Amino acid sequence: MKTKSTVVGIGEILWDLLPQGKVLGGAPANFAYHANQLGAESYVISAIGDDELGREILSLLSSFDLNLKLDRVPHTTGVVNVTLKDGIPEYEILQPVAWDFITLTPEHIELAKQTDAVCFGSLAQRNEVSRKAITDFVKLVPDSALKIFDINLRQSFYSKELLESSLQLANVLKINDDELIVVAKMFGWEGDDEAICRQIIKAYDLRLLAYTCGTKGSYLFTPEEKSFKETPIVEVKDTVGAGDSFTAAMTMGLLNKRPLGECHEMAVKISAFVCTNHGATPEYSNIIEELIGIV
Repeated sequence: MKTKSTVVGIGEILWDLLPQGKVLGGAPANFAYHANQLGAESYVISAIGDDELGREILSLLSSFDLNLKLDRVPHTTGVVNVTLKDGIPEYEILQPVAWDFITLTPEHIELAKQTDAVCFGSLAQRNEVSRKAITDFVKLVPDSALKIFDINLRQSFYSKELLESSLQLANVLKINDDELIVVAKMFGWEGDDEAICRQIIKAYDLRLLAYTCGTKGSYLFTPEEKSFKETPIVEVKDTVGAGDSFTAAMTMGLLNKRPLGECHEMAVKISAFVCTNHGATPEYSNIIEELIGIV
């Protein structure tokens, strides 16, 4: 009998080229890292190139004690040029790169059948090869598991059809205030933010919708409940990876059967902590007891 939840991030893995240097990036890998820090047995499914940047990803992720399912493909390892405006990241995402060519192996298929939570987004589905792998994997995950669609709109790498098919696969949605505006216009949903969120929940039979609004706070909605938390005031170094850590902490709370408000509180605390560090994967060791509390 397994003692840890099996959590999978599937999709893009890359280097964020920040003004102060390169740091590991990609929402699924960030999600897996934070879930691992909070007690999960975490897996990363993606693809890297047979190049120095790919070898550096392998080395770094191995040091994080993550389980790696990374294809080696004949394409360059992904990089993203990141500029910061008032601490907020803006991205230039290059293509095609290795993570556009993820394929499923028999080992991936067996992992899917044992997964308790999987997180996937829209970006890695910009190429049909990776889109098929992600779709097939999520379909194999048990119905009882959390299937989290972190919508993560980037540049022009999404469409209404892609978002709709992903929402049909998911039972949890993570979306921010900028993304909600885009999605509401695309689908013709009207009303205030909560009304739109509840329309999404009803339309796609979601268990939960996480709605983050930057400094204005965040919400967790279920069909029956609502939780609002203010965003803590901290000294922000950058916000890279904060949303991914929010999703991971919320997920671990849900897997541990915590009340909605407790899941939300942990997500808010951990995402604020990430904002006080450079990059998406800060070291937890010195503050883990203070951060977790309720895990």
